[in-house]
Amino acid sequence: MVKECMKRIYLLLLSALSVTGVMAQATADTRVTIFDTNVRSLKVAPASNMYLPPIIVLGSDDELIVNFDYVDYDVHYLRYSLLHCDAQWQPSQLQESEYLEGFNYADVTEYAQSEATFTHYFNYTFALPNEDMQFTRSGNYVLRVYEQDDPDKVLFQTRFMVCELKVTVFTDVTSRTDETYNDAHQQLTINLQYKPGTIPDPYGELTTVIYQNTRTDNAVVLHKPMSAGIGTVTYEHQPELIFEAGNEYRRFETVNIHTLNMGVAAIEYVQPFYHATLYPDEPRRDMQYLYDQTQRGRFTIRNAEGDDSFVSSDYLVTHFTLNTGGVIEGGNIFLEGEFTHGLPASTTVMKYDPSTGCYVNDLLLKQGAYNYQYLWVPDGERVGRTYLIDGDKYQTVNQYLVLVYHRPSGGRYDQLVGYGIARSIN
Repeated sequence: MVKECMKRIYLLLLSALSVTGVMAQATADTRVTIFDTNVRSLKVAPASNMYLPPIIVLGSDDELIVNFDYVDYDVHYLRYSLLHCDAQWQPSQLQESEYLEGFNYADVTEYAQSEATFTHYFNYTFALPNEDMQFTRSGNYVLRVYEQDDPDKVLFQTRFMVCELKVTVFTDVTSRTDETYNDAHQQLTINLQYKPGTIPDPYGELTTVIYQNTRTDNAVVLHKPMSAGIGTVTYEHQPELIFEAGNEYRRFETVNIHTLNMGVAAIEYVQPFYHATLYPDEPRRDMQYLYDQTQRGRFTIRNAEGDDSFVSSDYLVTHFTLNTGGVIEGGNIFLEGEFTHGLPASTTVMKYDPSTGCYVNDLLLKQGAYNYQYLWVPDGERVGRTYLIDGDKYQTVNQYLVLVYHRPSGGRYDQLVGYGIARSIN
């Protein structure tokens, strides 16, 4: 018993030193990242709705569910810890004891081996908060999962948010923008309401962040509103509020290995994997807009033939093809969707095949329903563009997540005090 206690204290100290080391860096890389390629199908979502962003309300009964696979024949004993961050995802000044109740580590105790699948894996899941960890502060959090006996071997890191709901967020989305009129863009107007006196200086104390669908590359950070009144703040007619409209996400399903599903041209088993060949995609830039009811980039694990999709679903090498009729110079084409987040860019970039004049990519994906799109990233830039491949259609139904952070004068961290989710109307 004493030996086990000493081991736990030692691992806790190592974990604390690791977090302290990260916080000491000038700029910490806290992006969603999968460091171990055996980690697959990572998803973090509210227990109430898997299609919503990973946000819970502080002090409520809300839970976040973390679910992922580790592809291996042997079980791995895993542990996780949390890091509190500011509005721009840099480590905050808070100590662990200030944002968590309990120790900042816990073991992943709920896992199960895959059943009757060609790809052998263990499925892991846990909820936050739990009896080991309760949040005492709102804000941004980075979750890191690592081997129990090796805290320095981080398998992956991902993000989620805890909100206080002190500010009510109203968001309007229109295609009649300051740049185009019912053409290629959508523009937001954001109004905040809060109890007068709780935010003395909205021009200096608020940070508002906007995300479009599941993307993070084109996120917008607003430091100053356009106007403010008594208990109200308005953001409008600001260039940062204009987004490229994009197009509806493309979709495919592999929920049944023995039947061709949506978007799938062929399924066959070639040892050691199943292979799903999707129908070739065509650029949609010059096509008319066509509405399709999507999940705005998200994916769902599902096996129509199994009782528990999380352990009965197999993995398929999924073959993507984009028929451009030739090479496109000046940049790269990437797959984008919730399922690509955290993967290295080298695995999500489309590779040109001169023999067919098409761009191709092969990804090992678990059975389910997937949304995806093609982003063009010009050389030397980091933000993907939708116009070149999928086009920008003002009618596109996009989901915008608005996060409002408050740091009072002299405050040591950014409180997440409100959020809103708005969809453009077709």
